[in-house]
Amino acid sequence: MDIHVLQSIREQLDAYLSLYADCIKTEPSRQHMNTYINGQIGNLERKNVEAIALDAGVPPRTLQEFLAIHRWSDDAVRTRLQQLVEQVHGVDNAIAVIDETSFAKKGNKTTGVQRQYCGSTGKKDNCVVSVHVGYSTPDLQTLLDTDLYLPEQWLSDCELRDEAGIPDTVQFRTKPVIAIDLLRRCIDNGVKFKYLSADELYGRSGEFRREVESMGLTYVVEVPSSTSGWLKRPTVVKPAGVAPQTSRCFTRTRLSPKAARHRRVDKIAPECTLQAYHIKDTDKGPVVWEAKAMRFYPRENGLPGKPCWLIIARNVLDGEMKYFLSNAAKDASIESMLHVAFSRSAIERLFKDSKGLVGLDHFEARKYKAVMRHLILSMVSMLFLAQQTQRLGEKKSRMDNLPGSRSHRSATG
Repeated sequence: MDIHVLQSIREQLDAYLSLYADCIKTEPSRQHMNTYINGQIGNLERKNVEAIALDAGVPPRTLQEFLAIHRWSDDAVRTRLQQLVEQVHGVDNAIAVIDETSFAKKGNKTTGVQRQYCGSTGKKDNCVVSVHVGYSTPDLQTLLDTDLYLPEQWLSDCELRDEAGIPDTVQFRTKPVIAIDLLRRCIDNGVKFKYLSADELYGRSGEFRREVESMGLTYVVEVPSSTSGWLKRPTVVKPAGVAPQTSRCFTRTRLSPKAARHRRVDKIAPECTLQAYHIKDTDKGPVVWEAKAMRFYPRENGLPGKPCWLIIARNVLDGEMKYFLSNAAKDASIESMLHVAFSRSAIERLFKDSKGLVGLDHFEARKYKAVMRHLILSMVSMLFLAQQTQRLGEKKSRMDNLPGSRSHRSATG
């Protein structure tokens, strides 16, 4: 890289980190943050605390204490990051992308570690899992918020909690509940989303979909093949005191005895005529899926839920099937819904880049606070790299068919 480019990046980094200065009250802690971020975006092979400290010529213990015990507001840093993304990069059609990632661990001391499915090894393994909100626009993809998924055993065992330093306010939450809390925090901090994409772990939850809709977002979420419902709303019988032709009272809404039986989406698929749609271009060529969208009433507690879109999609190369539900408007185009559905690849790439570029998975901290601070600072590092990629004119991802126009907010630096 040209020396002038290197110098400009150094100037940009100094200016960027100064935006977080008031989140960290003491000069020593500000210097430690600068050291940590410099190490993360540098060319070290391993980007754990010890390697970063030794490369910077500071005692590793001081950097460990910065993460674990120094009094600085990691919440304020995260809030500032979210505000910067909205102020500098916000657009009308931003997509919130929900997903989790995992970090394989050998020991049993890291907060949240247990044997569970580990995406990084592709099997059930000893690992830590974190849930994330990604931010995806035509010009920028970055991680916006994060939280640890803490298994129940870590929260019910007082000894484990105390040893890890888990605050009393932290209670067990499923991953969909964590995702909703993250979304709500982003929105409360001023981030504006129009769409949301998530995989079937989140999409299968009716409560998750209802919460997302209540925030005013249009979701397109993947659901399992076992999801069932109706293409036409079945007749339901509302409580009427005494059931007809019986002496039994009933007090809840139920399906009419003549109602059609609900069907699984993978049983509906063979009856559908699918049309080919171009999803995106990759280094290996265009990605094309055949798809069809139809109105659908998902089965919820035995009854038809609110009408939504069911999208059935098949990969033209390998025949892989995917199923999505969306609360998009009745006149929404299938092209726009497919673009939102497949935008989840943005966060998968962000996880890969975060682990490869800034050492998201290199942490060796065990305490709750230290792990959370590492995750937050990794997002700070990734936003800087995303901004520099944009500034230096590198290749950007595109979502050409999404409705909504770009805003014209000015960027600093």
